[in-house]
Amino acid sequence: MDLEALQARAITIAELYDRHNIAAGRGAWSTGDLALGFAGDVGDLAKLVMAVDGRREIDNARERLGHELADCLWSVLVLAERYGVDLPAEFARMTDGIERALHQRHAPAG
Repeated sequence: MDLEALQARAITIAELYDRHNIAAGRGAWSTGDLALGFAGDVGDLAKLVMAVDGRREIDNARERLGHELADCLWSVLVLAERYGVDLPAEFARMTDGIERALHQRHAPAG
C-alpha cells in the first residue's frame, strides 16, 4: 500500500470512530483529541521499545511493537488530512533540508 492508500484507509477508520463515538453520545474527536491520543500512543511505543531492548518487562513486546507503530502512523495520517498537510511533499522538504545540512557539515574544507 502506498502512502495515499494508507491515508485513505486511515480516514475511513477515523470516520467509523466518529460515527461510533457520536452514536455513543460522546461526539467526534477533535484534532486536539487526536493529538492527545497520538501522544498516548507514542508513550506506549516508547515503553514497548524499551521492553524490546531489554530495559523493561512487557509481555509480548516484540509482537505488540508493529501494532503500536501502526497506531502512531494512523494518527499522523489522520492529523495530516484534517489539517490539509501534504505529507509526501513535507517529508521530501524535511529530508532534503536535513540532507543538505549534513552534507554541508561534512563537506571537505577549502
